[in-house]
Amino acid sequence: MTVAGCTASAPDGPVGGSDIVAQTAECLRRIQGALEDADAGLKDVVRTRFYVTDISALEAIGSVHLQFFGDVRPASTIVEVSALAHPSLLVEVEADAVVINTEG
Repeated sequence: MTVAGCTASAPDGPVGGSDIVAQTAECLRRIQGALEDADAGLKDVVRTRFYVTDISALEAIGSVHLQFFGDVRPASTIVEVSALAHPSLLVEVEADAVVINTEG
């Protein structure tokens, strides 16, 4: 299962405004919700990808990642891009999860 292209976009501007940490947290909350809707969870995530407009925020983004994933350590990639779909967006996150159905 892949949750792709998750941003903090909202009708009145991104959730978290111009704070990349707040935008990252919102992206991960949305990913968590999408996983829960599919009867999965953050524990099932094996890889995350972050596209950011400012790589100098790497440590702060990593801190948010750690808050959400805790002991789960999915492989993670972070790439700096010149822009995202809207100039107010500072981060976009993708996640890949593996869910094994043990029911017949």
